[in-house]
Amino acid sequence: MTGALSLATFTPMIGVVATLALKLFVKGDDPRATSAVKWIALATTLATLALAILVVARFDPRQSGFQFTENAVWFAGLHYRMGVDGISVLFVLLTAFLMPVCILASWRSIHSRIMEYMIAFLVLETLMVGVFCALDLIVFYLFFEGQLIPMFLIIGIWGGERRVYAAFKFFLYTLLGSVLMLAAILAMIGIAHTSSIPALMAYHFAPGVQSWLWLAFFASFAVKTPMWPVHTWLPDAHVEAPTAGSVILAGILLKMGGYGFMRFSLPMFPDASAAFTPLIFALSAIAIVYTSLVAFRQTDFKKLIAYSSVAHMGFVTLAIFSGNVQGEQGALFLMLSHGLISGALFLCVGVVYDRMHTREIAFYGGLVTPMPVYAAVFMLFTMGNVGLPGTSGFVGEILSLAGTYWASTWAAIIATTGVILSVVYALTLYRRVIFGNLTNPALGGIADLGRREVLFFAPLAVLVLILGLQPNLVFDLTGASVAKLVAAFHPASLM
Repeated sequence: MTGALSLATFTPMIGVVATLALKLFVKGDDPRATSAVKWIALATTLATLALAILVVARFDPRQSGFQFTENAVWFAGLHYRMGVDGISVLFVLLTAFLMPVCILASWRSIHSRIMEYMIAFLVLETLMVGVFCALDLIVFYLFFEGQLIPMFLIIGIWGGERRVYAAFKFFLYTLLGSVLMLAAILAMIGIAHTSSIPALMAYHFAPGVQSWLWLAFFASFAVKTPMWPVHTWLPDAHVEAPTAGSVILAGILLKMGGYGFMRFSLPMFPDASAAFTPLIFALSAIAIVYTSLVAFRQTDFKKLIAYSSVAHMGFVTLAIFSGNVQGEQGALFLMLSHGLISGALFLCVGVVYDRMHTREIAFYGGLVTPMPVYAAVFMLFTMGNVGLPGTSGFVGEILSLAGTYWASTWAAIIATTGVILSVVYALTLYRRVIFGNLTNPALGGIADLGRREVLFFAPLAVLVLILGLQPNLVFDLTGASVAKLVAAFHPASLM
């Protein structure tokens, strides 16, 4: 399947070209044109999903190395390298899966500049898939930084009242950290005389050099994850972003920090990673407890879920730096699970926001009466978010905590209190919004989920349950690559 990854990465650009061609011949305000653009975007994202499924279906889980590799001379000695392993292949599938969901969620909620909106999402999909497929530092950096532009536009143009402030805050936070990473990339190329990621994973940097390189990469990945205390851009970005933008932020963009730690920090700088593990444990433990307490006090639907995402990513960073198989598998599984569950929760917010145009929790109450199907869907994803056994959230959390316990008992104990706190704020939210009497007269005529909404909620719900009951669907694909990663990290240095 030579070229399969490039085809999956750049297929969304076919939709961009088709949309631009349509814009040349049809006026932008023509209803037929806007309808055609939506169908082009949906068809393109579905084609990308089909290609991603094909890649996963032909992926050999017994191999720990990179598969479907591509290597072509680019320019000035640079190479275009692509490939996936067990750590990255499911993130490609997750990205391709969430994009059609985002297009369907935007079908009726976006009313202005629809062509430009769909183009931004298609370009964003290409850049996100490219991040997980890149096997060259320069190619990775171009994809990693390039995605800031379409997301900046999505928040800044189609967001809420404070969208410009949120967009610039998001852009500046992430760009500042990435500038340091660029400096580290250039230093690595100068030292190792290659930009190949597989070659750099096998290269042994001096311990003193590792520390500086690790800190530079940490500056970028910590913001992207986001870790406390550089997480403050996320609640603002989520609140102001359109629903589909929040789905991509929580479902994919936050995972790139964790993926970066697993792809670069642990295998390339193992000594520095071991040395800085206490710092990671401290920041992650604070994030879990602090953001859980902050989430409990939120009055805005989206902000509560945003702070919940920061807390869950604290579990991920704890597990990643635990340096054992349980932790790494738990971190990967939790990132995939959180991508589904958090994306679904933001879609749940979008459903009621599209109807009532407010995200204030106090505005709602008693929705189980007029919206019983919505109440059931919301309950499933709430239970997944708090780690109820039988859902994918439980598997990721229990493995992450088990891996963390082997590395640090105190970190695991503090993180476990975060599990309890997540139950408190999540169930309090559900009780206030769903249960009780319908006291607000404005909610009397609110409609339950429509067919289009059921269409994008159904596959999310099915996956959350399937992965919760059959987690080996993930572990069978990731096992060999995780074992290789743990061997490279030398977890014994943590004891």
